Amino acid sequence: MSIGLNLPEAPDSDHKLGPRPNLELKNSHPEESKWESWRRSFANRLAFSDSVVVIAVVVGVQVAWVSLGSEAEFSLPAAGEGRINYLLVSLVIVGLWLAMLWMTGSRNSRVIGSGWLEYRIIADSGIKLFAGFATLAFLLNLNLARGYLLLIFPIGIMALLVERWVWRRWLHRRRRNGQHCRRVLLMGSPASVEHIAQELGRQQWAGYKVVGVCLSRTQVGIKTEIAGIPVVGDFSTARVAMKRIAADTVIVTSSDDLDPRRVKELSWELEQDKYSLIMAPSLTDVSGPRIHSRPVSGLPLLHVETPQYTGLRMVMKRSFDVVGSLSIIAGLALPMLIIALLVKATSPGPLLYRSRRIGQRGEPFDMLKFRSMRVGADRELQALLEAQGTAEEPLFKVQNDPRITSIGRFLRKYSLDELPQLFNVLVGSMSLIGPRPQVAAEVALYTDAHHRRLIMRPGVTGLWQVSGRSELEWEQAVRLDLYYIENWSLTGDIGILFRTFKAVVFPGGSAH
Repeated sequence: MSIGLNLPEAPDSDHKLGPRPNLELKNSHPEESKWESWRRSFANRLAFSDSVVVIAVVVGVQVAWVSLGSEAEFSLPAAGEGRINYLLVSLVIVGLWLAMLWMTGSRNSRVIGSGWLEYRIIADSGIKLFAGFATLAFLLNLNLARGYLLLIFPIGIMALLVERWVWRRWLHRRRRNGQHCRRVLLMGSPASVEHIAQELGRQQWAGYKVVGVCLSRTQVGIKTEIAGIPVVGDFSTARVAMKRIAADTVIVTSSDDLDPRRVKELSWELEQDKYSLIMAPSLTDVSGPRIHSRPVSGLPLLHVETPQYTGLRMVMKRSFDVVGSLSIIAGLALPMLIIALLVKATSPGPLLYRSRRIGQRGEPFDMLKFRSMRVGADRELQALLEAQGTAEEPLFKVQNDPRITSIGRFLRKYSLDELPQLFNVLVGSMSLIGPRPQVAAEVALYTDAHHRRLIMRPGVTGLWQVSGRSELEWEQAVRLDLYYIENWSLTGDIGILFRTFKAVVFPGGSAH
């Protein structure tokens, strides 16, 4: 027996509250949805792989510790010896670590699959467990080897992060094929429904597949589909429509057409069948760290922090640029020398090409690149653009560019021609990560919103580099740059650097 809600028939109006639902005891065993079944199965897979990783790391460190001749033993010490039983310590670490991963919700369906929260929970769990063991050893005066702990926790955290990253890649591939996705019913005004549907369609890997739309009763007879998605009912018949199209999640895209009382009623209705209810605010291109939820008098208020472009955050970014560029230059000094010799040997002309670009606050600067075109290529650009009919469009790109040298084509494919820009980063005209550096003719086509791209230094790489490169349309590139500027974080920069490495090593068809 379980407690369920016996709801009345739908009200006559979308905005009138019907009779108050009565609570009664009844047998309620709703059939488990495919999403719930998959969610439980995937959580079990994660639990198993987490266990394997943690046990492997702890046992591996234990074995390494013994092989190094330490006092870490697998057997119990004789009574009175006063030595630490590292086998027992290892068992406790494994048990507590796995328990923390479970209790912190690292396998929750709202966490896995996208965003940084999953990785942050895993890292925080390992760091807190390490801090707990270190504190306990200090307070109890335990002679616990520091090297033993210093090996287990960093290696374990990294191994868990890699394991979850592999699972995420696996999940994204299947979601792009329509598998393991929530089946979503959108409810709201036509404009808001179309907007949310397009956003979810762009990011199929997030796992939301829109299968139906519910509009207000006055709109249902006018529209039969929105953005290619069928209209399956009005607000009062949402639950019936969900059963018909096998949806498991409702996303309310606008509250103007749904008053608070109707939304509350909807949550009661969905509760019976364990459906999910999501409220989608009319706010896009804002990342999680800038959003804070605060309940006030029963209202879930969303606080959106304004972007900060001065102070300590920018000092951190500049420090990261200097240290990062120096490290990369030191590591790639020999390959850069070889590239320089190849450029000089394969075509006449200077080693470096200086491209005039527009930088931070609209200041022009010379961006350095290994020369990948023949001398005088700039004078040929306008004629080539006119020939392909793109002379008046931003993001000037010439398809099958005849000006590129033999070695230049290889350098461009793997972005090796951009390595000298590391020196631009050192002198402060560029950043390692930032908006795409553009020429004055492209900046001249900017709207007022586009000028926000000039708030930060242009980057050697950025979201544009790891999200499509030459295949990006102008509006897509601008949107990525604005998103980066308004949601900048140091961890985000590190993530983009790793993604850049992948894009350079495996350039695919988007590199030209």
